[in-house]
Amino acid sequence: MKKIGLIAALLLASAGALNAQSHYQDSKNPEILRHNERRERFRKEIIMPQVNGYNVYKADLHTHTIHSDADVIPSFRVYEAWYDGLDIIAITDHIEYRSFEEKLVKYLDKYVDDEHKGAINHRIDDCPLKEGEVMVDLNYVCKESAKYAERCGLLFIKGAEITRPGKTIGHFNALFTTDNNLIYDPDPVQAVKNAKAQGALIMHNHPGWKRTDINYTPTEVVLYNKGLVDGVEVMNTDDFYPGIIDRALEKKIFMAANTDVHQTTPLEHYGFDRPMTLILAKERTLEAVREALESCRTIAYGYNTLCGEEQLLKDFFVAGVKTSVMHRTSSSVSVSLTNMTSVPYTVRMKDSNPMKLDPFTTLWLKVPADATSIEIEVLNMFCSRDCHPVVQLAF
Repeated sequence: MKKIGLIAALLLASAGALNAQSHYQDSKNPEILRHNERRERFRKEIIMPQVNGYNVYKADLHTHTIHSDADVIPSFRVYEAWYDGLDIIAITDHIEYRSFEEKLVKYLDKYVDDEHKGAINHRIDDCPLKEGEVMVDLNYVCKESAKYAERCGLLFIKGAEITRPGKTIGHFNALFTTDNNLIYDPDPVQAVKNAKAQGALIMHNHPGWKRTDINYTPTEVVLYNKGLVDGVEVMNTDDFYPGIIDRALEKKIFMAANTDVHQTTPLEHYGFDRPMTLILAKERTLEAVREALESCRTIAYGYNTLCGEEQLLKDFFVAGVKTSVMHRTSSSVSVSLTNMTSVPYTVRMKDSNPMKLDPFTTLWLKVPADATSIEIEVLNMFCSRDCHPVVQLAF
């Protein structure tokens, strides 16, 4: 019985020690215990190479908040981008479609006297304002978002989405806007011109959305022919349009990959980094980023796929993947291939099977003794609809 009692006492003491070790006292209130396994929320760092003297900035140029039809407030959308590892974010709420604000307006209507009811009206779809009506301030969300972006060190781009029927007209983001209240016009072409008049860049959003192909709508024909489109989404959320790569190259406009996020990125992109537009710029300023977009120094990156101009993709790969000789024999050379970035690659040597080169890993390859370089086809890079860049890596 004494042995049983001793064992029980030891077990209780052990349990108490474990319990004490699993918690710590709060620094300000000793009556609060905090679990040792609790972790602070941290930013995910996504490592990119420096390419040809340019920094690679991670951007999302197409996002939404509760001020149009998304589920979150501006501060959440901005902080989410910081935690996801981005450097740049644009808030591009819809101009013509603002379903959450419509609900708020209807709710508040009963609290406003007849004299002031017109002050809280706003547009839905492409209906113009009636006489005496005042639109909600379309600049408000950007003003709010910019404050939070400054607090967490993100570069903020003011924008708005010109939203017309997807099947017959299309959607277009205006980036670097100065006054979103002056963009709307019943004619979508004129609305784009209004945005361009204040110095905005125009990005064609999700060109295959709600369609059976990626052919131009009549409105898109006019916008492209007039040179009013500066960029196009090759990827939007988990949609990928390989044929749009060729269009971007033909029209000499920048390629983008964006989330178009309406809920939260963990919900919409679970298990993957969020889609992002990689912008190669000298510095993280509005002027430098705009210059990079106008010069088409972008790579669309989403779901482990990269799209861009062929030489730019090659330079990006070479900047982040290093080779070195491990061992030589009379018949072969053993070479290491080390990925120094957060981007996973699928590569293939001539007449070989594809190989995975995950972030921060090294492949061991064998080549003939007289070889001085390795020819690698990068299968998850697209420089046209069906073409992958082939890179020469010297050692």
